Order: sequence, then C-alpha cells, then structure tokens
Amino acid sequence: MKFPLTALTAAALITVAPWALAQNVAIVNGKPVPSARLAVLEQQIAASGRPVDDNVRAQLKEEVVLREIFMQEAQKRGIAASDDYKNQMELARQTIMIRALFADFQKKNPVTDADVKAEYDKFVAANGGKEYRARHILVETEDEAKAIIASLKKGGKFEEIAKKQSKDPGSGANGGDLDWAAAASYVPEFSEAMIKLEKGQMTQDPVKSQFGWHIIRVDDVRTAELPKLEDVKPQIEQQMQQQKLAEFQKTLREKAKVQ
Repeated sequence: MKFPLTALTAAALITVAPWALAQNVAIVNGKPVPSARLAVLEQQIAASGRPVDDNVRAQLKEEVVLREIFMQEAQKRGIAASDDYKNQMELARQTIMIRALFADFQKKNPVTDADVKAEYDKFVAANGGKEYRARHILVETEDEAKAIIASLKKGGKFEEIAKKQSKDPGSGANGGDLDWAAAASYVPEFSEAMIKLEKGQMTQDPVKSQFGWHIIRVDDVRTAELPKLEDVKPQIEQQMQQQKLAEFQKTLREKAKVQ
C-alpha cells in the first residue's frame, strides 16, 4: 500500500538531507536559505564587539528565516516591480557602494604612528606653556568698569561684585571664575592683558573686547598639564582619519564635471 507524499513530508525529507544541512540554514517553502546569509549577520555582530554565542546564533538564524519568509511574500505581491521599491533599492545600492569606497580609501591611506606623533607634537606646541586661573568682571561701558576698579581698590570683594554686576552669565554666578585655561583660549585683547599680570594682580585699567569692558584678576599660574600621547592617541587617530576622508571627498567633488 502506497501513501501519498504530502508537502510536509517532502519538506521534512529535504531538511534532513546532509548536503542541505551543510550548505543551508534552512529550507523555507522549498527554497534553500544559504548559510552565507547567517555568516554575514554573525560578522556584523562580531564587528560591533558583541560575542556571537549559541544563543545569539539561534536568534540570527530565526531572523534569516523570517527574512526569507517575508521576501517570498513580497515577491508574490509583486513589490519588486514598484517604483518605490526600485528607488529605495537604488539608494541602498549607492549607500553600500559609497561606504565600500570610503572603507577602501581608509584601508589604502592609513594614519600611521608617525602621523599621530606629529599631530600630537603640534598640539603640545600650541597648548603648552602656562595656564591661568583668572577671574573677570564684564560690563557694558568703560565708566562702569572704572567705577568697579575704584571700588575694588577701596576694599571691595571681586567675587561679590562679579556676582552682582558681571554681564558674563557663565562666570558671573561663580564670582567671575574662568577656571584654568591657556591664554590662547581668550580673545587677543583679553589674553594680552592677562599674561602681563602676576599671580594675585588685577588690571588697573579696563580692558575692551568685542564683548564689552573687562576687569581681570589672575588668581594663579601654572605649567600647562597636557595629556600623554598614549591617552589621546585613539582620538587623534580618529580625527586624522576623518580629516583624510574629508579631503578625499573634497578632491573628488572638485574634479567632477557637474553641469
């Protein structure tokens, strides 16, 4: 007596075939799903730094199967023939190609240790030297500034006056405190006046800048504390990679003939 071979029985026979198990993740509605799809997802997970254990692998396998199920349904409905699908596929193709182009450029134009060292040396040269712990009071007019200087010379408290009268919202609430910073951090007029002061000294005349009129006091001076090369190497490397890539993109744009 012969039994009919149902679709379920046929699928079961196919899924247990040794060659199918070796080459495919599964067979969905009679269509093999290549193991390569699972491998690609595993590589993406691993590249993000997450470990790919049996639990993750099982989740990825289910995702691959679901994708195939949904793809088959989309094909049945003729979605691949729609203009929206074609437009999105073209954008996706461009995105993948561009990402691959940039990855290829970075691979062939790496940032070397010598590049990082040279960039770090430039940073040290620009930011080395002295740092100042300064305070200031910012007002709108020269007359206001002169009046405050006169008050300070008579014993007025710099911090109290800064809290009440300074127009700088950032430092005013803190008694005019600007924290530690290099002279280059400030506008030229401010820094030029500040670096002439010794520890504990105050400007005897108002200092004008684009922001208004300043009364400056230097509370302390120290040698600049800069991070070590090994501590900032990853950030410098990333920044230089981005700069190289930006220059590459700019060069391509300039060479292109756009009408």
